[in-house]
Amino acid sequence: MNLHKLFLTKNECYQLGKYITVKGLMLHSTGAPNTKLSRYVGPDDGLLGANQYGNHWNQFRPDGRQVCVHGFIGKLKDGSIATYQTLPWNMRGWHAGGAANNTHIGVEICEDGLTDGTYFRAVYQEAVELFAMLCKEFNLDPLKNIICHAEGYKQGIASNHGDVTYWFTKHGKTMDDFRYDVKEFMEQEDDDNMRYKYYDDMPDWAQPTVSKLVKKGYLKGEGSGVLNLTEDTLKVLVINDRAGLYD
Repeated sequence: MNLHKLFLTKNECYQLGKYITVKGLMLHSTGAPNTKLSRYVGPDDGLLGANQYGNHWNQFRPDGRQVCVHGFIGKLKDGSIATYQTLPWNMRGWHAGGAANNTHIGVEICEDGLTDGTYFRAVYQEAVELFAMLCKEFNLDPLKNIICHAEGYKQGIASNHGDVTYWFTKHGKTMDDFRYDVKEFMEQEDDDNMRYKYYDDMPDWAQPTVSKLVKKGYLKGEGSGVLNLTEDTLKVLVINDRAGLYD
């Protein structure tokens, strides 16, 4: 996870300074094809890049609306993926359009055109790691205390939005998948043996070996690009590769 902090101190929500007892986490997506964090987070801290329109959310009422979330996930100016915390986690946000504002942390993922699988997997994993951290910090059960905006609407605690399900399903994911991935990541951290689901998420030192084994048919994975290899397994594979066992 690549976590940074830049509070939206000029936003009316921040200035009201109301706090909540955190009982859950709500995942959102922005509903607009713009992956840049600078669209929503500002001013530029050197990593975000400039927002030439000045329409980020660090102003009293962005676009005349009472909106504010606890964090955004998207691209920095160099194209890398990051998370920006924009409110104290236990401050009351304006993200749900309903009672969940009083109970839930809200985090937005910056959408692309909904078709880039590489970008989706990167921000999905960033969200998994962030939500795992928050579940630990606030003693939440990822299977019970994580919802998306669309689920919040069905529960009667959020406004009528379809995020994030309309995006996730395009890439073969559901919120149940997300909740279980958060749970699994928490368990992996406790085991201190990192597990990598996708090739793109693996460390640079392991990728050439994994690519070779996939091309040779030695690694089949679990389907849909899921390899699910632990760091310890990667180390063994790389050592064997360097010894010429796969040539």
